[in-house]
Amino acid sequence: MQSDGAKARFTRSDGSYAFARWARPIVPVVFGLEPETLAVYKAALTAVAGLTGRGLVASDPEMGINLLVFALRNWTELHDVPEIDALVSGLVDRTAALEAAAANQYRLFRFEPGGSIRAAFLFLRFDAALAAMDAADLALEQAVRLMLLWSDSAFVGRSALALLDGGVLVRPDIAAVIRAAYDPVLPDAAADVSHALRLAARMELAGIDLTTL
Repeated sequence: MQSDGAKARFTRSDGSYAFARWARPIVPVVFGLEPETLAVYKAALTAVAGLTGRGLVASDPEMGINLLVFALRNWTELHDVPEIDALVSGLVDRTAALEAAAANQYRLFRFEPGGSIRAAFLFLRFDAALAAMDAADLALEQAVRLMLLWSDSAFVGRSALALLDGGVLVRPDIAAVIRAAYDPVLPDAAADVSHALRLAARMELAGIDLTTL
């Protein structure tokens, strides 16, 4: 029972268990934001990446940039991004479905042969709901979602953030999951639910109350 909270974070709605973390250095770039907002997003990514014990770097010797964030006013703007379909195959064709669904965000991961995260892409369409959010809060929540391959239902009905003393921060239990997930003794990717037992064990050693997950 102690592992149920950890298991839920990586069990998808179809019942499959899928965990993946970054194995290579994370090199982010953000497009489409004003300089002052850009600084907010970079600060959020830096803060959450710090929970992994690895942080961010300026360049990956093999891939260069491997975490790309795009801020958009509407999905059709992607049609004008040079070579975007070569970067993310089929993305332009997917914009019609994103528009039809009134989606305001789309997240995509690529994986290494062994299953770890190789690259991540985040597309944010700033509709009224996203525009109304505090930029720092939005950036922090998105940074959390980019650090691991979470379940598609991991944050349904419950934010990754918490309010403390008038400020917003990553929920302590979610921060603990990220720290434990990057423990060197754990694998970079896992498809067996036994991984949740190992993850829970790392969290218990850290004194985390798993019933809050």
